[in-house]
Formats: sequence, structure tokens, C-alpha cells
Amino acid sequence: MILINTQPPSSWQAELLVGHAPMDHEHELFAQLIDALQQAADADLAPALEALAAHAEQHFADEHTAMAETDFPARACHADEHAAVLRSVHGVQRRLEQGDVAVVRRLCIELQSWFPAHVQHLDSALAHWICKLRLGGKPVVLRRALAHP
Repeated sequence: MILINTQPPSSWQAELLVGHAPMDHEHELFAQLIDALQQAADADLAPALEALAAHAEQHFADEHTAMAETDFPARACHADEHAAVLRSVHGVQRRLEQGDVAVVRRLCIELQSWFPAHVQHLDSALAHWICKLRLGGKPVVLRRALAHP
């Protein structure tokens, strides 16, 4: 039997909505993967970290494509930040292979700190840029308080 958690992930907040539905969906998945990694037992860290890495690689690649296709002015800075995160994740994967569990726990803390700022600054600017080009204006984001346990 598979149990599905219907509560929003603790790394996810309504303030992280950028008004671009595909991007918002990917960000919520990313938050879920951060939470799953944080909550994983030591024996389950490798597959949880691999799932996070795979999602980050695909999500960042999708954003890079969108930035290139729309000639997003801040794409170099945005891409550099993605590259730094991926270098960290891949470095942690190598350390975990050597048995360093603590570094994975530290990565979770760092990602939970990095993620909201990245979304609220760089990703929201990208969402605004895409929406303005495609729809003629900035997205309107209606937020409601998300209940947290």
C-alpha cells in the first residue's frame, strides 16, 4: 500500500509561487524532493539524493532552454547559480559513496536556505519575463495561506 502525503512539503510555501504554472509545479516537486531527502533514513539517502539530482538537472535544463529561447537578460547569472548547485549536489553524492552521511544532512539545510531566495529572485524574474513576452504582462499570483502541520 502506498501512502500519499496530502500536506504540502515543509520546504514549499505560497510565497514561492511565481505565476508560471509549469515552473511552479517543478518548484513544488523540488521542495518535495528536498523534504524527502531530509527525512530519509541513512540507508535511503543515496536514492533520495539521486532523485533530487535528476530532478534538478532536468528542471535546470528546462529553465536554460526557456532562457535561451526568450533571450532572458540575466541567463548567465541564473545558469551559473544552477551550475553551482549541481556541483554541490554531485560532490555530496561522491562523499556519500564514501559513507559521509552528515554532508547530505548539511546539503538539505543549505538547499532549504538557497531555494526560496533563488525562486523569489531569479526564477520569479524569469517567470515575469516569459509571461510578458508571451502574454503581454506580468503574471498575477494569488496566494493563500498554506496550512502546515
